[in-house]
Amino acid sequence: MADIVRLTDPEHLTVVSIATSFGNNAYSMTVRGQEILYKPAPDLESWRAKPGLGGVPLLSPWANRIDADAYFANGKKYLLNPGLGNFRYDGHHLPIHGLVSFATQWRVLKSDTSSVTSRLEAWREPDWMAQFPFAHAIEITHRLHGGSLEVATTVENLSSEPMPLSLGYHPYFQLSDSPRDDWKVHLAARESVVLSDLLVPTGERKPVEFANPYPLRGNVLDNVFTGLTGGDWVLEGKKQRISVKFGPKFPVAVVYAPKGGSFVCFEPMASETNAFNLTHAGKDAGLQLIAPGAKWSESFFITPTGF
Repeated sequence: MADIVRLTDPEHLTVVSIATSFGNNAYSMTVRGQEILYKPAPDLESWRAKPGLGGVPLLSPWANRIDADAYFANGKKYLLNPGLGNFRYDGHHLPIHGLVSFATQWRVLKSDTSSVTSRLEAWREPDWMAQFPFAHAIEITHRLHGGSLEVATTVENLSSEPMPLSLGYHPYFQLSDSPRDDWKVHLAARESVVLSDLLVPTGERKPVEFANPYPLRGNVLDNVFTGLTGGDWVLEGKKQRISVKFGPKFPVAVVYAPKGGSFVCFEPMASETNAFNLTHAGKDAGLQLIAPGAKWSESFFITPTGF
């Protein structure tokens, strides 16, 4: 298909496929033919017909949940309009995962066999601007080199006010050398964010109490972490490992390993879940701001070994 870009690393026998008109999602990464990314459908066409999260989707302009159909930015309250049909709710009827995970409006700026850069101009879309009225553009470069996939993001604030930044990614990782119950995760954080029954941060934090490595047998994870160590987040099987390294402007992580799921998500986030409203309430959620006319840039890296 014309909108599929494939990156190759012959030395490491790695291929990454990006669907540029389906959320600009890096939906497949194979090493020696072994798939390391989970997707919710057997093929891309079935997935397009019934969209759901998988691969490496972008969550923007907010990642994870907002605690109401409204949010605060620069001291002002903005209302979400569910009638536009461009965001979804979680099981507790909280708006979740932003507006662009399946966007078709990405435009490829340049590509070669090892990298592709694509741009999304959110300011051109009236229905997006109605939900998040900060004119901005996003560029993502997927770069495959040395056996690692770098996902580099730049956000340009084209509006006249500071733009609050609460985006993130939701990569879905899987191993093929052992069942999920035999997997372990290594958590690169010192603090765990206390969550309400609705999985919304309360503003409190506590020291990480998980074993490291943490066995998944009999356990689930849907946790927010801060105080990141700068080390790698690791999913480990019998011999296979997937390591994920966040750049410093991703100071928050969500780890998601649900019951019955054959995947683990290490989610790099620019701020805590519900950062818009937590910040307005006077709580530290790590909310970053992009000044008018300025750009924000950061990367994270996915490195599989043992495949």
